[in-house]
Amino acid sequence: MAQAIQNIIIVGGGTAGWLTAGILAAEHNADNGKLSPSPKLNITLIESPDVPTIGVGEGTWPSMRTTLKNIGISETEFLLSCDASFKQGSRFINWTHAQKASGNSTEHYLHPFSLPIGTNELDLCPHWLAHRDQVSFADAVGQQNQLSQLSLAPKQITTGEYQFQNNYGYHLNAGKFSQLLQKHCTEKLGVTHIQDHVCTIHKSKNGDISHLSTKQSGELSADFFVDCTGVKSLLLGEQLNVPFICQKSVLFNDSALAVQVPYPNNDTEIASCTHSTAQSNGWIWDIGLPTRRGVGHVYSSSHTDQAQAEKQLVEYLKPTINIDADNLEIRKLSIAPGHRQVCWKNNCMAIGMASGFIEPLEASALALVEWSANTLAQQLPANRQVMDIVSARVNKRFSQHWQQIIEFLKLHYVLSKRTDSDYWHDHRESCSIPESLQQQLELWRTQAPNKHDIQHTDVLFPAASFQFVLYGMAFQTMLPSQLKPSQQNRAQQLFTENIKRTQGLKQLLPTNRELLAKIAQYGLPKI
Repeated sequence: MAQAIQNIIIVGGGTAGWLTAGILAAEHNADNGKLSPSPKLNITLIESPDVPTIGVGEGTWPSMRTTLKNIGISETEFLLSCDASFKQGSRFINWTHAQKASGNSTEHYLHPFSLPIGTNELDLCPHWLAHRDQVSFADAVGQQNQLSQLSLAPKQITTGEYQFQNNYGYHLNAGKFSQLLQKHCTEKLGVTHIQDHVCTIHKSKNGDISHLSTKQSGELSADFFVDCTGVKSLLLGEQLNVPFICQKSVLFNDSALAVQVPYPNNDTEIASCTHSTAQSNGWIWDIGLPTRRGVGHVYSSSHTDQAQAEKQLVEYLKPTINIDADNLEIRKLSIAPGHRQVCWKNNCMAIGMASGFIEPLEASALALVEWSANTLAQQLPANRQVMDIVSARVNKRFSQHWQQIIEFLKLHYVLSKRTDSDYWHDHRESCSIPESLQQQLELWRTQAPNKHDIQHTDVLFPAASFQFVLYGMAFQTMLPSQLKPSQQNRAQQLFTENIKRTQGLKQLLPTNRELLAKIAQYGLPKI
């Protein structure tokens, strides 16, 4: 039981597997992407050569910049290798009301990646409430709503790698990202790569996984196993029998149609935020990469069928593509909304879809992969004897993260005033809304969300995220009864400063496409 943890096997590749391998190796075996002379861990990734990457185009959070930097990957190399572009948040279109058939006007708001100006000093939200009829919350406290509408980049060509004028994540080609991570992990970080089929998973008497039987490589043993086998969850779910907690009664979407579409012209602007456009029984994501768009319709099969969902997807695409919509290669994806009861049992931790997946709204999937892999890397127990102590702590945080993700995603649907289908009506039924979210909404009618509403640390969504969604969807909160004059004066200064900064950045920043073209020509400055 006191044997040191020295050998780790990751089962499954893709983004989750290779990110985990890179994060583990960078934490224990490398310094700034360079392998140390005496690695502490032997890390092996085994994946089936027959499992394709879904590759619909993915969005990341700003945390990915830190992850890539820590792994030792150049931002210039990443952007050019992964067909990546800059993402400054998510824009929600027609979520509050359905678009009227008679007009072209749309409702929209942005959940940006930059926190409100002056966050560490003052919460501006209560001070904005009195001005909500004159200016949107996003425009009052930040610049990214206006900048993203102009498809502007978050930085300049002279800005160093991973540095910024405005906080950003990425849109990327998931297949190419996995290939880059694989190359970097095997060539720079000492990760062993085996392409083989796992035939049998063996357990020891204490319930731990002891070794794997493979088709060509024989038996592979390890002290610790990471399950990155996707929704099959071969190790944690099937072998260790960790229950799956279905969340379809809260978040209904269980299907998606995905398609890759070309730009009508080579100089078409690249969107600098994910577009999420509500439909009668779901929503459509639209992710802009340098060479194409990744688009998909997420929907509930209990409220509509595939034919109707495909019709809506094609209608959405028609105004912006120059090809015959009948020639589009649309792929059907199934979603099992939910998560495992725990992510870590015995000597196995599941990361990525093996631990759970709800839907791509707010792009939390890769962020959870990063959190899980970093948590394992930083809290990896010294030996088996103390492993259960660490796993209990990690599982508690895992449950807290899922609760917040589910409630935050549900918030988007609960706030909608759409009446065009049972789908939106059913989302607002109290029986489908977690009780804790109902309580928060009651509280937020009397006061704006603040840090005291967040019950634990290391959260995925801070109070500001709830503010952006609530007030982007016209939620009504009572005006505060009293604000300190000194704080009011400072708030006004920050509002004025934000206006000046917004105007300045509009003049200063290039478009996404302009910046990516310059990066291809010159590269970004090394830090």
